[in-house]
Amino acid sequence: MKSAESTAFLSPIYMARLQRGEAVKAQLVCLLGAAWGAGTRLAPLRRVTVASGRPIANSALWVAGGGLLLLCYALALQQAGAAAFSPTVLMAVFIASTASSIAGFAFSAICGALLVHLMHSPVHMVELMIVCSIAIQSLSVWSLRRSLDWQALPPFLMGGLISMPFGVYLLLHTQQKSFGTLMGAFLIAYGGFMLFRKPMQLRRNYGRIGDGMAGLLGGITGGLAGFPGALVTIWCGLKGWDKKQQRAIYQPFILIMQVMTLVAIHFMRGGSTMDTNALAAWAYVPGAMFGTWCGLMLFGRLSDRQFGIAVNLLLVTSGAGLFVS
Repeated sequence: MKSAESTAFLSPIYMARLQRGEAVKAQLVCLLGAAWGAGTRLAPLRRVTVASGRPIANSALWVAGGGLLLLCYALALQQAGAAAFSPTVLMAVFIASTASSIAGFAFSAICGALLVHLMHSPVHMVELMIVCSIAIQSLSVWSLRRSLDWQALPPFLMGGLISMPFGVYLLLHTQQKSFGTLMGAFLIAYGGFMLFRKPMQLRRNYGRIGDGMAGLLGGITGGLAGFPGALVTIWCGLKGWDKKQQRAIYQPFILIMQVMTLVAIHFMRGGSTMDTNALAAWAYVPGAMFGTWCGLMLFGRLSDRQFGIAVNLLLVTSGAGLFVS
């Protein structure tokens, strides 16, 4: 009887202690679990923190090595007596390819704003920009080869190929002063639109007719200034496509149009063989490729918005300088 009473009397005490012990145990388990989870979550950060210095140092070494090789390349061409080659133009191509690879567009616009002060012939300048752009776009298209939308591309190409000879005609028969004014106005308009635009989307689907008209305008600007992708890029954005869809259209469009424009310039100018300046344009491809690599490396470290604003400001400023001069 006493045993039963003591058991009944001690049961609440025992149960309270048991509950208190279980609570403490649960708290310890929670604390240990939180500590383990925090350590697990912080482990990648620690690895990044510890290892972050090494990739940066390696990248700096690669950039320095590539820059040294590019300098040796320029000096070798000069020593070989390449009269049409200019190290200053090579530097301009490198800067333009770096900036355009960071932002993902506008190589010809940026390069044209720099080269117009360094080259006397608009035709040779456009040839150089087209050749370098072909090299850059070839890498881009190859990297996107599995996501290219070949079914949606024909309307853009048809419009561009129809109007491109007219753009080349304007290039061949437009005076240098008028060319600078036209290109400056275009840079201001394009850079200002990209800088101040708000997210927009067409309320109506214009289908293949709208795509063809965008390609038509792109063919004119491509033949005149070596810049076929501006209006097509704007049009793809207005259609509400994501970045992957847009690139799957405008990058192969730019590549094909640049190749066809280069061929059209050659034949419409009446030359049977490529002149020295056309051949010299290929000498600047290494600078464009090295700049593309540097731009993609920087693009992975900085935000799209920061570099988009910087590049668009550069376009507007360069265009204003061309327009005023």
